[in-house]
Amino acid sequence: MENRPYTKQFWGKADRENPDHIHLLEHHLADVASCLEVLLQQPIIQQRLAHTAGRKALDSTTVARLCVFAALHDIGKVNTGFQTQIWRSNDFPEGKRRPGRAGHTLDLTPVLNCRDRVTSEWFFDALGWWHPATEAWDDCDGETVCGLLVATLSHHGLPLPLEDGRTGNNPRIWQTFEGLEPLVQVVRIGQLVQAWFPDAFAEGGLPLPSAPAFQHHFLGLCNLADWIGSNETWFKYLDKPRDDYIVTARKRAREAIGAIGMAIRVQRNSFAGTGVPHLAKLFPNITTANAIQEAVQQVSLDEQLIVVESETGSGKTEAALWRFARMYEAGLVDGLYFALPTRAAAIQIHGRVKSFIAKLFPAHWPPVVLAVPGYEPDTNAAGVALPDYNWAAAGEDNLDRPWAAERPKQYLAAQIAVGTVDQAMLGALQVKNAHMRAACLSRNLLVIDEVHASDTYMRVILEHLLNAHIGAGGYALLMSATLGSAARLRWLFRPRRQSELPHLPLDTAINTAYPAVTTPGDVSEAVAPAGKNDRDKHVRITACPEMHEFEAMAQTVIVAARAGSKVLVIRNTVDYAIKTQQAIEALANSADIPLLFSVRGKPTLHHGRFAAVDRQLLDTEVERQLGKKRQGTSGGHIVVGTQTLEQSLDIDADLLVTDLCPVDVLLQRIGRLHRHVRNDRPVGHATPACTVLTPQNHDLASLLEESSSPRNGLGPHGYVYENLVMLEATRRLIRDRPLWRIPEMNRDLVERATHPQALEAITRELGEGWQAHAQVIQGGKIGDGQTARDVTIRRNSSFLTDNRKVVFVSSDENIRTRLGDDRIDIVLDPPQPSPFDGSQQIDKLALSVHWLPPNEVPESVPPVPTGDGFKFTIGEHRYRYDRLGQRRL
Repeated sequence: MENRPYTKQFWGKADRENPDHIHLLEHHLADVASCLEVLLQQPIIQQRLAHTAGRKALDSTTVARLCVFAALHDIGKVNTGFQTQIWRSNDFPEGKRRPGRAGHTLDLTPVLNCRDRVTSEWFFDALGWWHPATEAWDDCDGETVCGLLVATLSHHGLPLPLEDGRTGNNPRIWQTFEGLEPLVQVVRIGQLVQAWFPDAFAEGGLPLPSAPAFQHHFLGLCNLADWIGSNETWFKYLDKPRDDYIVTARKRAREAIGAIGMAIRVQRNSFAGTGVPHLAKLFPNITTANAIQEAVQQVSLDEQLIVVESETGSGKTEAALWRFARMYEAGLVDGLYFALPTRAAAIQIHGRVKSFIAKLFPAHWPPVVLAVPGYEPDTNAAGVALPDYNWAAAGEDNLDRPWAAERPKQYLAAQIAVGTVDQAMLGALQVKNAHMRAACLSRNLLVIDEVHASDTYMRVILEHLLNAHIGAGGYALLMSATLGSAARLRWLFRPRRQSELPHLPLDTAINTAYPAVTTPGDVSEAVAPAGKNDRDKHVRITACPEMHEFEAMAQTVIVAARAGSKVLVIRNTVDYAIKTQQAIEALANSADIPLLFSVRGKPTLHHGRFAAVDRQLLDTEVERQLGKKRQGTSGGHIVVGTQTLEQSLDIDADLLVTDLCPVDVLLQRIGRLHRHVRNDRPVGHATPACTVLTPQNHDLASLLEESSSPRNGLGPHGYVYENLVMLEATRRLIRDRPLWRIPEMNRDLVERATHPQALEAITRELGEGWQAHAQVIQGGKIGDGQTARDVTIRRNSSFLTDNRKVVFVSSDENIRTRLGDDRIDIVLDPPQPSPFDGSQQIDKLALSVHWLPPNEVPESVPPVPTGDGFKFTIGEHRYRYDRLGQRRL
């Protein structure tokens, strides 16, 4: 048996390929405890944790005691089953049996719950101070101390189950084995911890907070401290014991937390000398603040949650960023997470936020992380990243590629980030590292754009996130152009029961000011009117029963484009969008080809079933050809797409042709119509016009029947917009009001098509079939809400006394941020060139599970090139990918 560094000492970190390269356990414990200590020295981070305990701040004794817990996070590694897992065969004496492989968390539970009574007795006695601490630190008979210990031991991101279902114990792993003495190591750790944090053991001090929310937030910080303290970039391995190592650990922790952008004192001091510039200096093309921007700034900075409602394109984004600047100046937040409903929207807003931050922080410009998986997560957002790419290991650790951008689980640790709302929602779901995500997010202003786009499932998850965020003293700002009163009140109050939700009668809701800023004050006084913004828009709107008549609709579109109109066509489903594109191309003559939206000379359309590399090209081209600064598209133009065109993309059309959809969605689509002031509108389109496609005879009743076909996403069997009552309410508004004055009519339109009283009146009028449909829709919402509640973290439950309620397993692949988001990545082997850019390779496609044969998910598929794309087969199902995107044949 050779004498190797890891055979006579307890290691905490090891290089699996070179076991001789180890970091002693006691050193790793010091690293992580020091990281937590430095984190809690950051004012906002400490305030957020204190707030979950109902305190304004944490006294030095409490902080020291929390660091003691962090120093115990890996104490389960003292077992010999864990320590010998890296031993080689010749490290064991001849005839000596391994004590059994073991981990360091689950294998500690028999000690924690006294199933292994012998080990339990000596283990806690060996620490030397545990039993007195449970009395001196705790006013709940030891439950608080034990609960915090369990939270600490959950630092891998999953709550530790105290009853893990194992059939037996393995006391051998806690006994001496070939010179490794667990009892002696626990004694040493207990002594070191007392020396590292003497304030923790001083007499007096407040009892440790017993609130379950405090335990959950503390776990998030422990998880973060462990991630930072386990990074060899900052914490170099050392295999020799040093009693003074804590000095080195603290120095390295300060450097590491400064490097990742969580220690911002220097930045704040620099900022204090300049202050917040006026809005006009922060944003191009703005000379003075408009009504909604002024209204947002009038709201007290102490308001933790505000809802901003204003028409599309009115400057809500600038209002939110300006408020962030003032909150940062006041020391209320450290940073910003700007959450968007789609990847395309996040990528677009990322550039605007990046420009804003550069002007706001001229001296110490923090990087703006693009928190969108699959895209390069640096400040430039160019290209596609390899998964889990480690910038530091590659020697590229600089401000353009910060630590928080290395992988999605670190995104929310960024000081400034722009990403999808899904990344924020993961802080509320029962997925690994959720507590870390939420704890990191809590220090920043959370801005959620287009909250009206959230369905019941998403809304309930976001409500849980907001409860945790605001419960930790955090701040949030929600934005929407089309939010009904029922939805607005639910966002503001987030009641556990429907009966607890405040209610506004329909007449009151219609007469509520718009644009407006709302806070969770008294319902009758909570709305602050914003007055008029920069300009009004009068839209001529008509219903046309040609939803399923592709050729007739295509003819109308081509005629308008030939007359010089920029035409935007939005269909509810990808299938209808592709059929529309094909119908337009079939009717177009050679002179019409320049009228068609194209990428790299190939006519195409815009939807979500394109590979990532092609979707980036589509987003760029649709804005270039139909955006504010149009290039190369003088005269008429036609762009066909789906819902991907209705949110955040800067599109400016003369004519909108759209499928029937709920009124709030319709107003979003109309936001792409005459978005900017222009002097080059074609004759006949000086006034914006919208044509809404409906089923034959404008009849929606047939969609109630299961056999009805076709549907185009509408009704209970259409799976896109299932609520036919809302659709009927919208259709009636189009019929009865041929001219929509926006934003003047926004509140009236939305309430008459979303308010419960308005919808109930329609169901009573239309009879039993519609009433039954409304009940099914309501039941579906209740079911979706319960599904969401079943997968969210129970932050009001203790890790000790309610252990079974808080425990969840690593089920990231089974819990989704959106119901129906059930796509699976199919690897293409070999990768295929993009149909638009042959230099770009497509290595995978996301297919809906509904498109796959039952129980058949191949590791990879061999694609067959077709000249204009490729085909592939899975089982008996055939698929095609080309300039029209991905579809099943």
